[in-house]
Amino acid sequence: MSRLSRRGLLGAGAAAPLGLLGMPAYAEETTFSLPPATDAVTPFRLRVPDSVLIDLKRRLAATRWPERETVDDVTQGAQLEKVRKLVAYWLTRYDWRRVEARLNGFGQFRTRIDGLGIHFLHVRSKHRDAIPILLSHGWPGSVVEFLNVIGPLTDPTAFGGKAEDAFHVVVPSLPGYGFSDKPSSTGWNVTRTANAWAVLMKRLGYTRWLAQGGDWGGAVTAELAKIKPAGLAGIHLNFFATFNPPVSDPPTPEELEALAKLEKFQTDGSGYFTEHATRPQQVGYSLSDSPTGQAAWIYEKFSEWTDSDFNPESVLGYDQMLDDIMLYWLPATGASSARFYWEFGRSTPTPDEFHVPIGFTVFPREILPLPRIWAERVYKDNLIYFNRVARGGHFAAFEQPEIFTDEVRKFARLLR
Repeated sequence: MSRLSRRGLLGAGAAAPLGLLGMPAYAEETTFSLPPATDAVTPFRLRVPDSVLIDLKRRLAATRWPERETVDDVTQGAQLEKVRKLVAYWLTRYDWRRVEARLNGFGQFRTRIDGLGIHFLHVRSKHRDAIPILLSHGWPGSVVEFLNVIGPLTDPTAFGGKAEDAFHVVVPSLPGYGFSDKPSSTGWNVTRTANAWAVLMKRLGYTRWLAQGGDWGGAVTAELAKIKPAGLAGIHLNFFATFNPPVSDPPTPEELEALAKLEKFQTDGSGYFTEHATRPQQVGYSLSDSPTGQAAWIYEKFSEWTDSDFNPESVLGYDQMLDDIMLYWLPATGASSARFYWEFGRSTPTPDEFHVPIGFTVFPREILPLPRIWAERVYKDNLIYFNRVARGGHFAAFEQPEIFTDEVRKFARLLR
């Protein structure tokens, strides 16, 4: 899958071509290409060229830092010293080959759906009665979010569970994310992605399956429940995406709490959303050029949205955070991932008419913890499972894999 470097084409002793201002031009050494996808499901083995990783370290070492924030909290963004520590770890201790081997070990694939190459993990259970489940991530997440739940879901007996709780697991990368292709034209919105996921599950031969998602993955999963493709038996969500909740008159105490968090997000936490939704190309220049900028852009959300008191290191650790950040840096998806927001703002919402059973788990540090009364009003008789757990935030499977796994199992038991 790797593109040959210019140095490899020229030979070890050849002179390097000169680029702008007479500097050596090694643009092709710092990137890599994906294999073309076809309608077949093709195994995909990831091997990032050493030159790409060397270039990353060069860029990290050359970071030009801003001055320190003028406050003692996170109200101006990711704090300088915390980002410095993250980048120092990235430069001196982080091992990409570790997670690369792990991804390859699970089994990665690519296939072309609706003209776009889609990357996904696919792990089949050894248990005969396992039910297929499709897990969808959002921004700034990736398939990395689910790596610690794949084992417990596919092989529950190896993790203290029961064979009857087994799943076959499919984890796709959203269009423009990870190692899926970047759309070259408009139109890849939530609905088109949901239809692509339905094609993917059919292509894998699954005739009865479940879907789960949070963030954009939650929106795509909810869309699946609206279009109800053949075989979809139910969905589980951990994110409620709305700016117009069905509020009581007067609101209950639980609703007032949720409304306060929604207002805080809209007034003090949605700047990234506006930037992505209005100028995704603009933000892409800096995110594709500066690994420190890409890391800080994502780290700030780990800080804000995890159940960690603004210390995501205590929940995720540097390695896991950087594993996720690498899936944005390596394929340079700063602009293409942000474009999902742009597409959302230009698409016509599908009416809230759901056609399959729905389960919902509320993680307490979610951006908008969903009150049960809102879930009942939106999902109506389709809501068959609702629970509020003790720990966790926006990145449910990433932060609390055991709780997440348990919640998915409890929901699925109602449909087995």
